[in-house]
Amino acid sequence: MSVLPLVFTSGWASGVNAYAVVLLLGVLGATGVSDEVPAALERPDVLIAAAVLFLAEAVADKIPYVDSVWDAVHTVVRPVAGGVVAALLAGHDGSLPELAAGAVGGSTALLSHLVKAGTRIAVNTSPEPASNIVLSLAEDLGVAGLVAFALFHPWVAAGIAAALLVAGIAVVVFLWSRIRRYLRRRRERRAEKRERRGPATGDGLAPQDG
Repeated sequence: MSVLPLVFTSGWASGVNAYAVVLLLGVLGATGVSDEVPAALERPDVLIAAAVLFLAEAVADKIPYVDSVWDAVHTVVRPVAGGVVAALLAGHDGSLPELAAGAVGGSTALLSHLVKAGTRIAVNTSPEPASNIVLSLAEDLGVAGLVAFALFHPWVAAGIAAALLVAGIAVVVFLWSRIRRYLRRRRERRAEKRERRGPATGDGLAPQDG
């Protein structure tokens, strides 16, 4: 059976949380739950590094605005991780050229990353932090559940990942108007603050008549 559906699903998941993908696949492979995991992901140093970075992301991903900064930093990291994981899966399976698998995994990871980053920008327009926490937990649980499911039912999992990707793109397009309004209001507030401060008078005294 082709490894393509697993490559696609892991790419989608890497765009959401690359460290969770590496950690979960590595643990499932090291514990013998699945034979589909390449040995490179089961190495103790890889698992430790993935666990530490996963914990860091678990914190940063739930703090308003910090999550968007984290996403910006990972615009390169997540697609690269998705491509590497996909290439390793293809090399382990042998049913798909590694270069092709890397391209599929990396491009899918980039798309899902852009969906996540765009969604977070929209969520950060709300004044309360609870939505960030709920969304982050839902993403983590979705990634863990779908990656584990993909090891045993790859085609079904790939279909779910494709549906989530398309739905995410549609949501970001729908929310883009809200994002633009938020950015416009923020610029207007900054302009108003500058106007209230006004020009400096030098001695701090108001001008007097006569």
